[in-house]
Amino acid sequence: MQMLQDAELSRAIAAEAGQVLLSLRSTFGDLDPADKDRANELRKSGDRTAHELIAAFLAEHRPHDALLSEEGADDDRRLSADRVWIVDPLDGTWEYGQGRADFAVHVALWLSATSSLAACTVDLPAQGMSRSVLDEVSAPAALPTNRPIRIVASRTRPPATLPMAVELLAEKLAKAGIGEQGVEIVDVGSVGAKVNELLCGRAEAYVHDTGFYEWDVAAPYGVAAHYGYLASHVDGKPVTFNHMPPKVSDLIVAHPQLAQLLRECLAEAARQ
Repeated sequence: MQMLQDAELSRAIAAEAGQVLLSLRSTFGDLDPADKDRANELRKSGDRTAHELIAAFLAEHRPHDALLSEEGADDDRRLSADRVWIVDPLDGTWEYGQGRADFAVHVALWLSATSSLAACTVDLPAQGMSRSVLDEVSAPAALPTNRPIRIVASRTRPPATLPMAVELLAEKLAKAGIGEQGVEIVDVGSVGAKVNELLCGRAEAYVHDTGFYEWDVAAPYGVAAHYGYLASHVDGKPVTFNHMPPKVSDLIVAHPQLAQLLRECLAEAARQ
């Protein structure tokens, strides 16, 4: 591979890992949904194989940078590093083992000097898509008027207050004369796949408040911001990275016309 800029390297590495994951899954053939052992074997193999590939690429092309990966041993020396790659080699591991398309590879770079993300890529190999900060983008389209506003949430750990917040949001949007077809909740797998629902115009916001890890969040956070969506903690504060432990308490990614109102509804629901 020729000498690439950080964002180019990120996109190339994520794409390579994504194709390897697809090839690996194909070697397992059609999995019986009842065969949990076989599905778990695929998940573990996918996690390990994608991590090893990404770690090797970065060791070759950015040997002096630190790496924080879900599948790698953490090293607190990254806390003093100027450049830290934050990687989830296989986000949506459960979905991957189910033969679903809503899994992703996340690659992002944290720049300590500026406390900022760079070189973010979310590759969605089973969907034939890659989202990157290199993409040419325009502002998000206006909120839809021909369907309900959609809020993406975790299938297994949605915010407890989200149903009430959705009711409040629907009332406020109707009073404002927008989103008169209501608001609905949809579930998707990987964080990257969830954010991609927004970028594809199939949903308008994503909310999570039960915690996850930096590798879940970093690349989708940076890509969403690049596409003009507002990403932050639920209270509106920016999310920062390269902490010990590498945890993120909560996250909201939303259409700019919806973000503040959704935050207010979530806060109001939490008070009730």
